[in-house]
Amino acid sequence: MADQIVETDARGRASLGRPGRRYLLHEESDGTLVLEPAVVVTELERRFLANAAVQAQIEYAKAHPDERIKRRRRGER
Repeated sequence: MADQIVETDARGRASLGRPGRRYLLHEESDGTLVLEPAVVVTELERRFLANAAVQAQIEYAKAHPDERIKRRRRGER
């Protein structure tokens, strides 16, 4: 069985879920069904989170706030 997304109903029915929660469902070789809490992210967000260079730049900017460049608003001179 390929992994599937399972969403519980308003009464939380779909095994042990809370209402409106999503789970990734996969089946083990012995037939056991495993529900893993899941969130859906956009492709753009996934690429952003996987980009080590961008993450390093963000961490550097957080560690060195004195080096930040203030952005001008539109119309400001």
